[in-house]
Amino acid sequence: MPLRRSLKVLVLTALLGSASVLATDAPKATTAPVPLLWKVSDKDNAVYLLGSFHLLRPTDYPLSGDVEAAFADAERVMFELSPDEMRSPAMPQLMMQAAVRTDSKTLQQDLDAATWTRLEAWAGKNSVPLATFNSFEPWFVGLTISIVEMTKQGLDPKLGLDNHFMDKAQAAGKPTGGLERVQEQIAVLDGMDAVEQRQFIVEALEEAEKGAMETQRLHDAWRRGDAEGLWKSMAADMRKQYPRLYQRINVDRNDAWVPKIRQILDQPGDDDALVVVGALHLLGEDGVVEKLRARGYTVERVCSACKAGAAR
Repeated sequence: MPLRRSLKVLVLTALLGSASVLATDAPKATTAPVPLLWKVSDKDNAVYLLGSFHLLRPTDYPLSGDVEAAFADAERVMFELSPDEMRSPAMPQLMMQAAVRTDSKTLQQDLDAATWTRLEAWAGKNSVPLATFNSFEPWFVGLTISIVEMTKQGLDPKLGLDNHFMDKAQAAGKPTGGLERVQEQIAVLDGMDAVEQRQFIVEALEEAEKGAMETQRLHDAWRRGDAEGLWKSMAADMRKQYPRLYQRINVDRNDAWVPKIRQILDQPGDDDALVVVGALHLLGEDGVVEKLRARGYTVERVCSACKAGAAR
């Protein structure tokens, strides 16, 4: 489970840019999500780090006052990918190009008979022509299964936190930027070895067979601002079971982002920034939050709801 979920965090929004929500019968929320929001500061400016869920529902809005205040205080907004790259028609095209097989094999030849049978059943249930999968790498097929399942559960990429703040920054005239390039994100997926890619499909099918339960559990944890619970669900097991892939997906990318965030903090002046990235990248000892704390910056979680809960 953690392997497939964590990979999905990297690029799901790009593939889902034109997707439509197929079901909207999720339970109605009555309160704003508790934010995964940290303020990292030095002597003259600050960077707010906000953990995103890349697909959300209308009931996940409005956001908390803490998040709105962080956006208001920031002079610019940063994302994993810049809005220009994230929303470019070239992004899904580049991903498709990377996903197309260049060997002489087919997807069926990559999979054992039991997995192929499960894939056939899933494709039939969802009216997906299975023949179209045969020319693609297994990682792309696994990602497609996840996309279909999450949209069936009423989660919409157009409502994801990244998209929300891209629109909000544009409306406010705030400069935006990205921490990495689209080619770097695609390379993470396309660099999976054969075993990892097969596992990707198997885990996607297993979660599809379980229905909405697991996705809803993660979404609920994000809404509660449960940093520890999300860390254990999304990263800790993956680090234990797939250490090489975890290093490439999470640690290496976090290490590449930290100098760029430090550059914002260390520059002269008092301009602040809001950085919106997948929640996985902020959590645990390998997360950006702790890496910046270890470099001597002042770090505090911004969570009025957490303080109110502790006071009760």
